[in-house]
Amino acid sequence: MSTTVIELTDMRKTYRTGDVEVHAVNGVSLRIERGEFVAIMGSSGSGKSTLMNMLGCLDQPTAGSYLLDGVDVAKLGRAELSRLRNQKLGFVFQSFNLLARTTACENVELPLFYTNPHVPLRERRQRAINALEMVGLGARLYNHPNQLSGGQQQRVAIARALVNNPELLLADEPTGNLDTRTSIEVMGLFQALNDTGITVVMVTHELDIAAYCKRTIVMRDGKIIRDEANTTRTFASDQRAALDASEQHADLA
Repeated sequence: MSTTVIELTDMRKTYRTGDVEVHAVNGVSLRIERGEFVAIMGSSGSGKSTLMNMLGCLDQPTAGSYLLDGVDVAKLGRAELSRLRNQKLGFVFQSFNLLARTTACENVELPLFYTNPHVPLRERRQRAINALEMVGLGARLYNHPNQLSGGQQQRVAIARALVNNPELLLADEPTGNLDTRTSIEVMGLFQALNDTGITVVMVTHELDIAAYCKRTIVMRDGKIIRDEANTTRTFASDQRAALDASEQHADLA
């Protein structure tokens, strides 16, 4: 089995506004191997969100090729593409996107309604419970979103992304709505999931969040301008300890 999960070759996305062409993604070639943890950075308009949408098969390139786990995405019909997304990809968004009137467990079950073949009710429930326990929410299975903190809601969203055992986890600004401590906890969870072998690709505009990843890709004007390993990587366990020590010192002062 190939170790390459994502392979982009001369990927382009062009939008036309009147007589003006906007090259949102402009000739990107990229390989991401199984088990990597990659941050994609860039200012507004750099193309990082457009690239992420194409990686998630939510948008189609104007030109170029995209192999997802060896499958040429451009050759798939709508139903096949939907099946590929459901089976291979997990999505985590900044805004959580949880249904307000359903429990944590029911929110996590949602992707299983769209699997083919059909997943029986008892198996759906057990897989949702397993995913929530994986992210440390085994005691919150039947809480509604308004009964959960922001960090807990993001953990539900991560559990929902994991329930189909995806090859690739795509996270778009997953700490954007979270405070410092909660951001550390969520990044620690991503690191732990990555340690189990899950490939993680994350869009962020925050340097301190990108530092948790193994590799950072920086985009500008639709192009990759930097792609390098994080040699001084941040670990959530160290950050939690430092934050605890700082708070304890402040309490004693």
